[in-house]
Amino acid sequence: MNVVKGASTAAVWLGLRNYCIMNMWLWAEEIPDKLILIKENLMWSEALRYCRQNRMDLVSVHSGEIQRRVMNVVKGASTAAVWLGLHNYCIMNMWLWVSGEMVCYHNWAPGNGTTENCSLENRKGAVQSGGDQRWISLPESHKLNFICSRY
Repeated sequence: MNVVKGASTAAVWLGLRNYCIMNMWLWAEEIPDKLILIKENLMWSEALRYCRQNRMDLVSVHSGEIQRRVMNVVKGASTAAVWLGLHNYCIMNMWLWVSGEMVCYHNWAPGNGTTENCSLENRKGAVQSGGDQRWISLPESHKLNFICSRY
């Protein structure tokens, strides 16, 4: 039996999402209306400030759907990687989105996103603009293009 009259499959997405850490189902956050590639080379904190001053935020990638959209946007970047709204909370060796959410969906390149050495400089997350466009961990002082999202 179809859940929704006229649906072609027996399943319909209701907008619920499983939050991995709490192991509970909650209504999913909105998918960003717009992903905007900013071709200025800024450090991560400067990129975050730029987005927020323009009523946006650095993009958070919570699903494969958003990752596919990010992959399309970064093709136009002028740097080898592009900042995401991803940062490492060194004390607990945990990655968080700027929204404060834990990273449940991930797309790390091999050797990235595991144990980070924060003794010299804080680490932030970026996506490669070429190749297979996986996430990488970089020192926050690198100057890269970045993606702002508007919800």
